[in-house]
Amino acid sequence: MKCVTDTGLVLAQEVEPAHRFFSRLKGLMFRPSMRPGTALLLSPCPQIHTCFMRFAIDVLFLAEDGTVLYVLEQMKPWRISPIVRHAVQTLEMPGGTLQGRVKVGQMVDFKE
Repeated sequence: MKCVTDTGLVLAQEVEPAHRFFSRLKGLMFRPSMRPGTALLLSPCPQIHTCFMRFAIDVLFLAEDGTVLYVLEQMKPWRISPIVRHAVQTLEMPGGTLQGRVKVGQMVDFKE
């Protein structure tokens, strides 16, 4: 699965789904890093934490239709995000992926 914005910007070539309770609970905890071009898609997920993580991440909180509701860049380990109202999915990517190129209100799509 590939993740792209409405502008054609490819955010990730590989998206790992985390839709079950334990896969969402574990998330990226205890991993040494994330490879560039990868992402973790948590669903449902209106809030995240970076406890037990070793690296910063960029995060998009998405509505059901793929609209970006909230953007977090370079979220450091041991932090808790705000609860994002109406967020159904959260896309976590390596820190530095977004670089200010994705804004609230843009659309994100997942393609095979």
